[in-house]
Amino acid sequence: MSGTPTTQSAPAGRNNGRVSWPTVFSFGMPGMGAGYMYLMLSLYVMKFATDVLLIAPAIMGLIFSVSRIWDAISDPLVGYLSDRTRIRYGRRRSWILASTVPIGAAFIMVFAPPQGLSAVGLTIWMGVAVIGFYSAMTVFFVPHLSLGAELSSNYHERSRLFGVRHGFYTFGSILSLISFYILISAEQQGREVVRETAYELALLAAVVMVVLILVSVRQLRERIDYQGRVNANPFLAFRDVWRNPHARLLIVVTFIENVGSAAIGALTLYVAQYVVGAPLWAPIMILCYMIPSSLSVPLWIPLSRRFGKVRLWMFSMLLTGCSFGSMFALPFLDGVPVKIFYICVAAVFAGLAAGCGGTLSPSIQGDVIDYDEMMTGERKEGSYFAAWNFVYKGATGVMLLLTGFVLQLSGFVPNQPQTMTVQVSMVTLYGIFPLVCYAIGAFLFRRFSLDEAEHARIRATLNERLSGERAAS
Repeated sequence: MSGTPTTQSAPAGRNNGRVSWPTVFSFGMPGMGAGYMYLMLSLYVMKFATDVLLIAPAIMGLIFSVSRIWDAISDPLVGYLSDRTRIRYGRRRSWILASTVPIGAAFIMVFAPPQGLSAVGLTIWMGVAVIGFYSAMTVFFVPHLSLGAELSSNYHERSRLFGVRHGFYTFGSILSLISFYILISAEQQGREVVRETAYELALLAAVVMVVLILVSVRQLRERIDYQGRVNANPFLAFRDVWRNPHARLLIVVTFIENVGSAAIGALTLYVAQYVVGAPLWAPIMILCYMIPSSLSVPLWIPLSRRFGKVRLWMFSMLLTGCSFGSMFALPFLDGVPVKIFYICVAAVFAGLAAGCGGTLSPSIQGDVIDYDEMMTGERKEGSYFAAWNFVYKGATGVMLLLTGFVLQLSGFVPNQPQTMTVQVSMVTLYGIFPLVCYAIGAFLFRRFSLDEAEHARIRATLNERLSGERAAS
């Protein structure tokens, strides 16, 4: 690379054009490592803890819940400090770079508890590891999403940026399925083999994530004119987030939507083993979800131009809810092959919906931040994405806590055939509950009014204001 500045100032309208593909790919690349790590934690760490480390499900649910309480502090703090950072290297990239070592170390820690720990010591170790990982990911995720909203102010170009990021993220999730298969196979050889294998995979993932982040921050640029444009009082910054009517509606909808989806991630491996009766098929089931999610991104971007981002995202919520709601029938189907086919078909439709939501939701969130700039004159992407990130993780924590207690109260016994009561409890959380949540979210989202025409009006106002400021100076 040449010695070009690491930040840049952009004139009005500069980002209304198309973002170059090198920039798009540089922005999306770290999503691959994040997708791998997040899927490993959301889908396997609960099962790893209960079936391999022999920690009670309720204890793990409590650990995840405590980590969400900590997020109430860490997410807003990182978001606000990221907005306020003023250094030549960039207010976003400096934080992204700082996240590399903590992410890798915490991820390894989750899957490498020392041998010989007491029950209390093991619980403390996993609590520190899980909370540490999510805290480190906050340092990465909030500035990274914020940077995506800054790279372009174009209504549809943002969908391309976040669509490619979603593709990388999903590809990383697909790669993690190989790890799932290896770990599930290792379970047949004993718990010690699983522990050793999990450590080796975690170490490899940590190294790859560090490399992806280093390459990304080396290639990307930031707008230096956005630095310093945030209120000095953090409480006023988050007050603006809540007073923004579009952001407030998105916060409510995001919470409801993610309460429903959290159980899906936590219970997929349980459903595969204890309801379907085919644990080795779990990676294939997840693959039926991940491949459509990734490959459908190029489909949703042109469709959003034709039907609108808002209506298409609302459609994806309904499709997701119906897809998982249909899985309530699993315990009542006859034969493992029938159950495998049924869940794989439902997963394909759910994956299509996920591709739409993953592409359009952060793009719409970027539009909401433009509205805030029009009303306040500030650029505080970090505060906004911190709020949404906290809501997402808070909803996940609430549902994981509920999932742990439901499993324990229903009579769940690790590594044993489950009663019909346990199976019905699992598919109720896995299917019916998400259906209800997504239906409520879609109903509320009908009130969202920041469409393409309204965003064009906002951008025109901002460009006119900037032109006036330049003329006055």
